[in-house]
Amino acid sequence: MSESKFYHFTSSGLFYGMKSSEEAVTALREGGFIWMNYYKPEIEELHSLVDTMEIHPLSVEDCLDSSQVPKIEHFPGNTFIIFNAYTYKDKTLYIDEIDFFIGKNFLITVSGINSDDRRPLNNAIKIIENDPSVAKSGPAFLMHVVLDYVVDQKFHAFEALEDELEIAEDLVIDSPDQFQVSELLRLRKDLLNLRKSLFHEREILVKICRMDCPFITDKAIFAFRDIYDHLAKFFELSESYREIVTSLMELYTSLLNNLMTKVSNETNTSVRRLTLITTIFMPLTLIASIGGMSEYTMMTGGEPNWKTAYLLLAAGLGLIAIINFFLLRRLERGKKRLN
Repeated sequence: MSESKFYHFTSSGLFYGMKSSEEAVTALREGGFIWMNYYKPEIEELHSLVDTMEIHPLSVEDCLDSSQVPKIEHFPGNTFIIFNAYTYKDKTLYIDEIDFFIGKNFLITVSGINSDDRRPLNNAIKIIENDPSVAKSGPAFLMHVVLDYVVDQKFHAFEALEDELEIAEDLVIDSPDQFQVSELLRLRKDLLNLRKSLFHEREILVKICRMDCPFITDKAIFAFRDIYDHLAKFFELSESYREIVTSLMELYTSLLNNLMTKVSNETNTSVRRLTLITTIFMPLTLIASIGGMSEYTMMTGGEPNWKTAYLLLAAGLGLIAIINFFLLRRLERGKKRLN
């Protein structure tokens, strides 16, 4: 459902709202400029701008297409700008499109078409309603106030991503075996999307500061330069955070390899111990097996001597086991010296 609002800034500095876009267009006859803020507009509302405000039909189509990247396009009676607003909530990054149409005596903003219940311009509207003097100098200054608010809100998304990176770093170091690498992949994807958006937004501000837009006055250019500085800072942050994610992935792989190597070494040690025990008892098992296949009289030389013979046999088996142990130990030390 459309929740659009319309305002008129008079030549004398008055500011008041209106009920419909038709009233706003009519108010232009009194001078000043108007602000038409569309939130979740109907398709018919946007298409009506083609006739009333001479908006190009292709620009209207771009407003309805959420897959557009930020850009700036110039037309005879207005300039069309696509910008993005960021919201980070419940480990999910939302990128909402905000469209601007700026002309000689009007500013049109379009938002909320594909943003569920997020209202990226809600607080910006309150700022202007509480102090309309910040935008009374013209549509360019009004657009600066709105755009500056949108850019400043990007900081909250970067702050949330920074917290996520710190948590991921602690988990990687403390418990690499329990860490979910999918968290790093998600963060990298979000940062790639931010970088893509910021790259194009920075180019928009470069063109504005270069005075390519005829509807932004020389006096307003200085204010837009401040927005460019903020975007440049966020772009550098996105690059830095991407490098951190890459480093964490490398650290995670290294720590995981160390854990696997440790487990492998422990397994090898256990196998060596079992092999040593088996090697020691192999000759003893052979002797015991041979003796076990015959009557005890064959091993003892007769029934009267069986007690003494079995005692000597047990002593012999123990001696053989000790000789085998020290022989294997000496061979193992010799291999270590060669290595």
